[in-house]
Order: sequence, then C-alpha cells, then structure tokens
Amino acid sequence: MNITVIGTGGWGTALAVLLNGNGQRVTLWGRLPEEVEPILATRENKLFLPGVKVPSEIQLTLDTAAALREVEMVVLAVPSHGMRPICRQLREFLPASAALVHVAKGIENETGARMSEVIVAELPKNRVVVLSGPSHAEEVGRGIPTAVVVASANAGAAAQAQNAFMNERFRVYTHDDVTGVELGGALKNVIAIAAGCCDGIGFGDNTKAALCTRGLAEMARLGSALGARPETFSGLSGVGDLIVTAFSRHSRNRSFGERLGRGETVAQITGSTKSVAEGVKTAKSVYQLAQRLKVDLPISRQVHGILYEGQSPKAAVRDLMTRDAKPEFD
Repeated sequence: MNITVIGTGGWGTALAVLLNGNGQRVTLWGRLPEEVEPILATRENKLFLPGVKVPSEIQLTLDTAAALREVEMVVLAVPSHGMRPICRQLREFLPASAALVHVAKGIENETGARMSEVIVAELPKNRVVVLSGPSHAEEVGRGIPTAVVVASANAGAAAQAQNAFMNERFRVYTHDDVTGVELGGALKNVIAIAAGCCDGIGFGDNTKAALCTRGLAEMARLGSALGARPETFSGLSGVGDLIVTAFSRHSRNRSFGERLGRGETVAQITGSTKSVAEGVKTAKSVYQLAQRLKVDLPISRQVHGILYEGQSPKAAVRDLMTRDAKPEFD
C-alpha cells in the first residue's frame, strides 16, 4: 500500500521504519524543515529516535499535497493537542478512500473528546482506526517484539491496519471497543506520572504496584462511565500499556513524574525537553470529565493537583493513603 506517516517524532519514525520493513511504500511527512532536513541528510532521526536507520526507500517531505497523493492509508502520529489542526491541514488533499490510523494517546482539553472523535469531526468521510498498546518507539524502531491492538467501528478498516502493521516482531490484534482502547492509552499516562512521582520520592516496588493496580481500577471506572467495556482495560491498551508506561526507562510520562517527585516544577521540566508527556494535558481533561460525570478518581485527582494546583507529591501520597477505609471492589 501507499502509506503516509504524519509526524516526524520518534513514534512516527519508528512506525515508518516498521511499515517499510513490511514492504509498504512509505512517505514520512514532517511540519518543520529543521526536523525533516536532518533526517534526509543522515537517514537517522537523531533528535527523537537516535540509532535507528531510516531506510532510503522511505520518502521524506514537507509537501502536504505530495505526501497525500494516491495515499491509501495515513498514520496520524502527532500529539493529541495537535490532532485537530493537523486534520484541518490535511483536509484539502486527503482522499476520502484513505483509512486513517491514529496513534495519539490523549484527550482534547477544550472538549474532552477522544482522538477518533476529533478526527471524525474534521475528516468525516474517512474510516478511522486507533492503534494502541505497549509500544515505545525506542524498542519498536529496533524490532524488539511486542503486541498491540487496533480498534475501529469499521471491521474492514481494522483488518486492513492489522495486515499493514503486523509482522513477526509486531503482533497486532483487532478490537471493536474504540472508546475503551483510546481511553486505555490516554488514561494510563496520568497514572504513569503518579508512578514516576513514586520513583522520584524514593518509594519501592510495593508502592508502585499498589498504585498501578488502583490506577487501573480508576481507568476502568471512568471508561465505563464513558461507554467503554470494562474488560478492555484488562487488555493490551489498558494493563499492557500501563505496565510499560509506569515502569519503563523510555517512558516520558514516568520520567516527568520522577522529576516532579524529586522536587522540580512543571515549568522546569517542560522547558528542558522537546519530548511531549501526553499525561500532563490529559490529566486536565480527566479531571474535568470526572467532575462532569461524578466519577471518583482519587489518584488522577491528586496528579491534577500536583500539575495544576501546587500540590506536593509527598502530600498527595499522604492524602491517598489516609482516605477513609473501604472495600477493595466498591
């Protein structure tokens, strides 16, 4: 297939390399010359995915019209806060027949919309698929085995994405619970920030295991209130992605939380890196959704307090640990 990957971050680059290895005809589109031109010159994304060769067969371009000419599938590998403006930029050139596979893991702040809802609002003629699961770019780009899930309201589009991405090191399952798969990928980032705070404070494995278990319960609770199936959160886009994001050295969200736990401020952390920790913005959306739906999310509420209300991580832990006693499954 002719496949265009939108976004020259680490994840977009890794997926372009994977798809090229599967025999697809791949174009990698970037928005900024200062990101695209060095990859063209060195065939390596030294800024976001160092050490991974970008094969010469992958075409790189800044030209939106050229990138989307006769395209059959478009992979939207952009941060969630950039999804709506990117979709608007593509609208003029995008064939209605092209399937859209998004890999963003966030919730829009202004609307509380999931990414597929944003895409459908801006590009209503195209079939939409979400790809999610435990899949750090640093490992996928190097061919380290993992398994992910693709979900769509259109079974044919999900199968098309499965066939395009799947190989002996990247196993792909299909799913029809788009809401659950998207929310699993987004909500786990908030919990991973909390897990990182535990690392930064100096707590141990028990602490993080307990936090992730209770965080998973929160993910399923909010997901159910938004129409997802609770069992989806026991799958790859739920517990699978939560494990890797809360424990991995590659995790931007865990690292962000670790620096918070060590005493750095949000401004200090965001000002020192080009990487995007999706959980920072998602924490605001999750807090707003929980308030609107009257869903109790104590860990997510404390993460919001740390990020936006000046709460200290140590005080947040104390508040969580001293809540009223209750049954585990209540």
